[in-house]
Amino acid sequence: MSDDLLERAEALDAADPLGPLRDRFLAPDDFDVVSYLDGNSLGRPLRATGQLMGEFIERQWAGRLIRGWTDGWLDWPQRLGDRLGAVALGAAPGQIVVADSTTVLLYKLVRAAVDARPGRRRIVLDTDNFPTDRYVCEAVAAERGAELVWIDTDPAAGITPEQVAAAVDEDTALVLFSHVAYRSGWLADAAEINRIAHAAGALTLWDLCHSAGSVEVELDAWGVDLAVGCTYKYLNGGPGAPAFGYLRADLHEEVRQPIWGWMGHRASFEMGPGHEPAPGARALLSGTPPILGMVPLHASLDLLAEAGIDAVREKSLLLTDYVIELADRWLAPYGVEVAGPREPARRGGHVTLRRPGFEELLEPLWDRGVIPDYRRPDGLRIGPAPLSTGFAEVHRGLGIVRELLEKRS
Repeated sequence: MSDDLLERAEALDAADPLGPLRDRFLAPDDFDVVSYLDGNSLGRPLRATGQLMGEFIERQWAGRLIRGWTDGWLDWPQRLGDRLGAVALGAAPGQIVVADSTTVLLYKLVRAAVDARPGRRRIVLDTDNFPTDRYVCEAVAAERGAELVWIDTDPAAGITPEQVAAAVDEDTALVLFSHVAYRSGWLADAAEINRIAHAAGALTLWDLCHSAGSVEVELDAWGVDLAVGCTYKYLNGGPGAPAFGYLRADLHEEVRQPIWGWMGHRASFEMGPGHEPAPGARALLSGTPPILGMVPLHASLDLLAEAGIDAVREKSLLLTDYVIELADRWLAPYGVEVAGPREPARRGGHVTLRRPGFEELLEPLWDRGVIPDYRRPDGLRIGPAPLSTGFAEVHRGLGIVRELLEKRS
């Protein structure tokens, strides 16, 4: 392997102000992972998470039992939502709740947005968005008699303001896009797209699954109407951790989600006739909050607050720059191309490498302890998580990719 690239990785690790935080993650020496490059799918667990989970089970669950609800569990969806808004999403208090899955919250908000624009029947979305986003819009369109307006996007790039301007009109109720494209890593110009959609009278809904905890997000400043996202990627909430939903403050009385459950009621324990929505974003809740699933977020949000999202983004760009450098030097001779934005301002937190036959490398990579992500038909996603991934780890992982390609050639 190229000594200069290893020396560069070691120098970047030595100068990394977030480097010491890697020790906060659980990665015992006896594990078989030598390079984890899929932080954009599932984040590593924090050491503090195990302690918090144990304490919660032994003290709060076992000790307080049903009293835990009045001790504070009932407020966790909003308290954690406010913390998430402050630490990672640029949202003032009272606009975010943690609840449900991304799919369920997405359905609630798409349905609510379409209903909030009576007389308008078009939903604008792009062909390369994450499948759930597309499927949910198809379901809502079928339910509400809406029309889907598809924007064809390049799988190696993403949605642009010019495309949105050409697609929206006076009949558009909602536009829905991913802030960071799941396939290419394209970082959309959310503020400008919001401006264009609002000029046409439409609402905007952003999927933040590949953004939260990785890139700066300014929901309030950008004029975002609605947003959803998961907490198990860069926010390290764990497998199946609950999602979050954002509803801008001035839309609280206008936008009403369709799944009316007791936790979204004005007074949940009155249990009276008829549904009266709770004030604020709490009205986005439906059923009992997944309290146990929220416990890891206390630790991960503490760590993100300590690091600072600006520093996380700075390191993310350095990591992905390094991935591209290794791909150009090591992998391009074997037919690998970078299938995503090279420009830092348009790049999210992961890099997609494309080559026919990459799927055949997955098993041997896993056998060697290298774990990237794969997206059909031929994309290897490299998603180094800034808080838990070092540059030498990236070097090790892509070095093994190179070895396997060399053998096959």
